[in-house]
Amino acid sequence: MKTLLSVIKSTQANTMMGLQDELRQASQLMLQYTNHPDTNILRGQSQIALQSGCELFLQYVTRTFLELPSFEQCKSMILERAEQFSFLSEHAKQRIGSIGPEFIQDGDCVLIYGYSSVVLELLVQAANYWDKQFEIILLETRPDASGVRMANEIQSKAPGIPTTMVLDSAMGYVMERHVDLVIVGAEGVVENGGIVNRMGTYALGICAKELNKPFYVAVESYKFARLFPLNQADLPNMQKVNVIQGREVLGGGHDLTFVDTVNLKNESVDTPTSDHPSFYSKGTSIPGEVSLPSQVKVENPPCDYTPAKYITLLFTDLGVFTPAAVSDELIRLYQ
Repeated sequence: MKTLLSVIKSTQANTMMGLQDELRQASQLMLQYTNHPDTNILRGQSQIALQSGCELFLQYVTRTFLELPSFEQCKSMILERAEQFSFLSEHAKQRIGSIGPEFIQDGDCVLIYGYSSVVLELLVQAANYWDKQFEIILLETRPDASGVRMANEIQSKAPGIPTTMVLDSAMGYVMERHVDLVIVGAEGVVENGGIVNRMGTYALGICAKELNKPFYVAVESYKFARLFPLNQADLPNMQKVNVIQGREVLGGGHDLTFVDTVNLKNESVDTPTSDHPSFYSKGTSIPGEVSLPSQVKVENPPCDYTPAKYITLLFTDLGVFTPAAVSDELIRLYQ
């Protein structure tokens, strides 16, 4: 949003068509740059949110230009609308955070998957401002261990929330025994009410449906995308994400210790970063990494598609929606 806003401020165009063309070119450059093999701006996340945000920005800021007599007046109005759109998008998390806590009851156990700043805001507001008493179970979230980041952020901003971390493969086990509801973020919301999110969300949705647990999605409205996938094969090509080192994460009080899975010796390290990009290394002898024969292929798609039938409600900055209401909202946003 801020990049496109800066394009409007610095434009040399003297027609509306020229300004629209500059904004489209800037959008395409951002999308191309995130696809470049030497960059990793989105850190493996899908580009759906970036693309839909750019499209909505253009739609929002240019929809009334025909009503004004001169380009300078148009540009002034567009700049005003662009700043308004940027402000609304920037504060979307706070609005969602003020809605979602209504659906968390005292004594609930909430299952969280991966890092989501929107879900984080919702949980922090529920604990600090709504004074809800609940506990959290976090899935570690391979391959980037974003559950670790989420745990650190939760304990930093709302240390009173009892928090437990478990392996991704334990999702069904803990959901049946402890969990009352599931809350996830999303990379994009598609026209049929489903979502695109980090790999594993689809399996989590199936588990929640089978065990009759509410499955909520907290997501900003600028991530509503004009896509209509019917299955996983219909997803657009997305940037692949590398996997981290072969280290399991164990909880120890408020600290997290990374354990060498080869030698099973405790070793304190920082949260995995781009300096340690690969969980499976071929033909290396780096301590703590799992070696694989060179002929074994490693595939790690970043996101999957969760159909609408597995989603209970979506918490957005525009309000609370059922999946069936998403298509109507998309028509309104893009008209």
